[in-house]
Amino acid sequence: MSDDAVELSGPDLSQGVAFSGIPDGTMLLGHAQGEQVLLARRGDEVFAIGAFCTHYGAPLDQGLLDGDTVRCPWHHACFSLRTGEAVRAPALTPVSHWRVELSPPDAARDQGKSAGTVYVREKLAPVSCPAQKLAAGMPASVVIVGGGAAGDAAAEMLRREGYAGGITMLSADASVPCDRPNLSKGFLSGAAPDDSNPLRSQSFYKDLRIDLHLGTRVTAIDTAARQVQVSDGSRHAYDALLLATGAEPVRLNIPGADLAHVHYLRTLADSRALVAGALSAKRAVVIGASFIGLEVAASLRARNIEVHVVGTEKVLMEKVLGPEVGAFLLKLHRDHGVLFHLGTTASTIDTHGVTLKSGERLAADLVVVGIGVRPAISLAEQAGLAIDRGVVVNEYLESSVPGIFAIGDIARWPDRLTGERIRVEHWVVAQRQGQTAAQNILGRRERFDHVPFFWTEQYDFTLGYVGHAEHWDTAEIEGSLEDRDCTITYRRAGRKLAVAVVQRDLEGLRAEVAFERVMATGSGGG
Repeated sequence: MSDDAVELSGPDLSQGVAFSGIPDGTMLLGHAQGEQVLLARRGDEVFAIGAFCTHYGAPLDQGLLDGDTVRCPWHHACFSLRTGEAVRAPALTPVSHWRVELSPPDAARDQGKSAGTVYVREKLAPVSCPAQKLAAGMPASVVIVGGGAAGDAAAEMLRREGYAGGITMLSADASVPCDRPNLSKGFLSGAAPDDSNPLRSQSFYKDLRIDLHLGTRVTAIDTAARQVQVSDGSRHAYDALLLATGAEPVRLNIPGADLAHVHYLRTLADSRALVAGALSAKRAVVIGASFIGLEVAASLRARNIEVHVVGTEKVLMEKVLGPEVGAFLLKLHRDHGVLFHLGTTASTIDTHGVTLKSGERLAADLVVVGIGVRPAISLAEQAGLAIDRGVVVNEYLESSVPGIFAIGDIARWPDRLTGERIRVEHWVVAQRQGQTAAQNILGRRERFDHVPFFWTEQYDFTLGYVGHAEHWDTAEIEGSLEDRDCTITYRRAGRKLAVAVVQRDLEGLRAEVAFERVMATGSGGG
């Protein structure tokens, strides 16, 4: 879209706005030089940055100011007000930032005067960290095993921090790191094009001197020699090793599960194959009423395919979200024409349909299996790393073997909010762990204390979830699920562990900040 076609809103900030018109701790949406600009005031300072999140384009003026940052209302990315830098995933690209001129000078305000005018001047160059010489103790080479969200974020952060050593990323996937949440949502539904899937182009990695090897499966780790071996027999030496192997779909072990029209959804190749099958499908059976199963069902219905969902549970998402949310989701899908078969599972699959253990037969020319995933920890086990339903890491994401870090779906880390070791299979968590691990590979000793966050989109319904309540005993709903305007608080023994929000983005951000403060002080949740 050309600049002439952009519909600008708010005041022209290049012409100036009253300083007193921006109360401390607030934001003002305006425009300058043909672009939407967000002004934010913190005390006597005023900042000007781009108005939209670089992840999915959310309006940052509807987000939350916290210190010298603004948090995105949709998926909780975080940007520096001073530089526009994307300081927290899922956004990886900075927003623009502009020079702000304040008239009269600061001295006038020091005398208690509130008068003055704020002007947005020229756009400033992005802040970049120059390449640094390798300091003593810093690894000369880093090998990353895995090409998903975690590994990609780690590689990018190493370069953003000015790391000049060698970075090798060994990915079993045939495609560059992709936007995995998009695969079951926009791309599968047809709302997003294929070119929206890659996180970066292949040239991006070349420009950053990240040696990306696609279709490369690591078969062994030699911790004594500090080398990894790949399937073709070649070896890669490392000074620091980052394991980001992710998770693998649980496979159905029933007759017909290997037929060509049976699909799993994990990689970009999986998604493309599923989309190709959906183009000609009339009837689909989704086996598994997980988040991914329900998102797939919604996306297939957007293509006007008849959808049956098969699940072993009696109430949808009861253990994660509670029976009230489960009942709401069941009605939501039924209102969109989805047929449910709960309390049972598939016994056989053939070219024309699925037979359930209950004896019922469902006609289908497309079958999608979403019955869960398992952490891909075989490499870590073979290497002798400590394992406990995942790779055990400390607060710095380092494993039991010095110099080897583990992140993403495989990592089980000490969580200060719950007081337990947890493992979380969330996209944003994986990216943020990659960023933190990169800092610690460089010797920064930064604790991973980010609050888990995920979101689900099903039709026009979106739910955000902050925190981690693997086990809870009460779920308090404030507001109305039916009206799609509520906050759900999950507690165990009175302690707040997680919050889910529907159409209350600011509440979700405030909950995230509150949980961070709890972890920082070590106090219990309120």
